[in-house]
Amino acid sequence: MNVLWYMCAPDGHYPWTAEGSRTVDYGYYRQLAQAYDHLGYTGALFATGAHDVWVLAAALLPYTERMKFLCAIHPGVIAPTLLAKMAATMQEFSGGRTLLNVVSGDAKMMGAYGLTMSHDERYEMADEYLTIFNRLMAGESVTQDGTYFPTVGAKLALPVSESIAPPPLWFGGSSDKAIDVAAKHVDTYLSWGETPEQMKIKVDKVGERAAHYGRELNYGIRLYVIVRRTDEEAWDAARDLYDHMDADSIAGNQKFVGGTDSIGQRRMSEMHGGVKPDNLRDLEVAPNIWAGIGLVRPGPGSAIVGSPETVIRTLDEYRRIGIDTFILSGMPLLEEAYRFGELVLPKLDVTREEAPAKKHFTWNTLFDRDLDAKAS
Repeated sequence: MNVLWYMCAPDGHYPWTAEGSRTVDYGYYRQLAQAYDHLGYTGALFATGAHDVWVLAAALLPYTERMKFLCAIHPGVIAPTLLAKMAATMQEFSGGRTLLNVVSGDAKMMGAYGLTMSHDERYEMADEYLTIFNRLMAGESVTQDGTYFPTVGAKLALPVSESIAPPPLWFGGSSDKAIDVAAKHVDTYLSWGETPEQMKIKVDKVGERAAHYGRELNYGIRLYVIVRRTDEEAWDAARDLYDHMDADSIAGNQKFVGGTDSIGQRRMSEMHGGVKPDNLRDLEVAPNIWAGIGLVRPGPGSAIVGSPETVIRTLDEYRRIGIDTFILSGMPLLEEAYRFGELVLPKLDVTREEAPAKKHFTWNTLFDRDLDAKAS
């Protein structure tokens, strides 16, 4: 079981408001990375945000020992040869702790990078892009007259495939085109926070398509989590968030996500319809799964709400349908990482890197060392 936490601005108790946000800078990111590493999370998702994920991940690498770095990448923004070189370098310097999250985005996001393609064309481009990337990571020399990336004599100088395994590819997308690309190229298929019932349908569909290509995938989901000592306290915490969701913040977020050509975002928006009912439990779309956060945050907008026992029971529902990877977060990131890391994480069979052996000193050890120094 893989459990990753989130690494991206904005953050705070109510980060959709100015007064509820906190400064997210290099110092704060260091705190997050060291907390995730210390608590024993599998890794962190370095998502698309204000800061460049490659610069941020590389800058935090020296402050960690075992957490993995799941870095978001956008096919087409840079050449596949350059991405392979960057990934190989990060994989070497991290000792094999690099993962890549392939994000095709929507027309608005990709248009900002100069990629003005239709929804389906973005995935056709991603198909060619990942084909070249995977060949390079396998140590091949690539020459091809492609539709999007004509390439001549591309080859990595770093022998990643000989010393360290190529970084696994993770991928999200709900359309048929996206699922086909995932089935052909990636290791882990990700989905935003849909219900276990919805995820069962999706896992079966993706699995069937992967079998068409003679492949098997792992499956993951991105969710918020609101965990407290009891279910009642957890729903009280959800109510606190809900009470701070003002009309302007809701309207602003719904305008931002409106008109998207992202099928995943549409599915998230359908869970709440952009409307805040009086009773927050009206947005409980499945037992212990609350869609309220999607009112004020784009992307995955649902949360598991409950006691440690309730949260674990809900995670087990997802695991029974084949989900083995969970990318979680809470608000604020730091405090909720500790809360989940202390209340829930120790009770899960989480996959993580072994930390290097350290010497542990007691007060007696230090006292004896001081005496030895004085004697010499």
